[in-house]
Amino acid sequence: MSTTTVQQSAGGAPVPAIAPASAPARRRGRRGAAGSIVSHGLLILASLIALFPIVWLVYLSLGPDKDDYLHPGGIWSKMTLDNYSFVLQETAFFHWLQSTLIVSLGTTLVGVVIAATTGYAVSRMRFPGYKKFMWVLLCTQMFPIAVLIVPMYQILSSLQLVDTYLGLILVYCSTAVPYCAWLLKGYFDTIPFEIDEAGRVDGLTPFGTFFRLILPLARPGLAVAAFYSFITAFGEVAFATVFMLDDEKYTFAVGLQSFISEHDAQRNLMAATAVLIAIPVSAFFYLVQKNLVTGLTAGGTKG
Repeated sequence: MSTTTVQQSAGGAPVPAIAPASAPARRRGRRGAAGSIVSHGLLILASLIALFPIVWLVYLSLGPDKDDYLHPGGIWSKMTLDNYSFVLQETAFFHWLQSTLIVSLGTTLVGVVIAATTGYAVSRMRFPGYKKFMWVLLCTQMFPIAVLIVPMYQILSSLQLVDTYLGLILVYCSTAVPYCAWLLKGYFDTIPFEIDEAGRVDGLTPFGTFFRLILPLARPGLAVAAFYSFITAFGEVAFATVFMLDDEKYTFAVGLQSFISEHDAQRNLMAATAVLIAIPVSAFFYLVQKNLVTGLTAGGTKG
């Protein structure tokens, strides 16, 4: 049987004692210890799955023989950096690097400018057929590369752009611009229209409003578009193989094919080259990573 402690007040009237505060209830949405352990365990497992191909590629690149991938356990006792030395000194690696950067950065610059102006125009202006125009851009992504190579080659040949960086940049823009235009159109929709009106009140032209007010606010969306355009051009194989004929203009994706012949494949050199190729991509990702998540999430809120 429980008893209740009663205190006497100054006037003699009984005053019930204040009960000790109970333990605070767990807030809604807050996980317990078991939930935290499970969630952290799943995140660690997902990270290991994502990192395993990279670690495995680096490990294979340290094997001195082209057939070491068949017996990976033996690589540990004979690791060497000779594959990297061979790729850097005996191949056209730096020519591939130069061509890849020219094409990738050119695609990024041209593609983002075209996609940004297109997305802004569709977001702010109501011209006849603006909705159909965006759907036409989306439909261009439905065609496979094998169908597009022949007509694109004929167009570039008539313009004398075959085996030129500009021709390959324009081809890659035809792939990157439609997606980036959709992405940036959705991002521009999240920017209040009152900013455009304020710019015009201050005497800015539509182009001045776009470049001086809207683009700084759309930096996260531009970062996502730039990253997508860069990756599209950096790792593409089919168009680069067909349209680039000079050995010194090969990109990385085409240069890797030089390690494969009809009866042989130097997989150790391919692995070392792939590791070296990943360095520029990682550097570019590091530069834009702060804006990637913001741009991806904000670009899908409207539109």
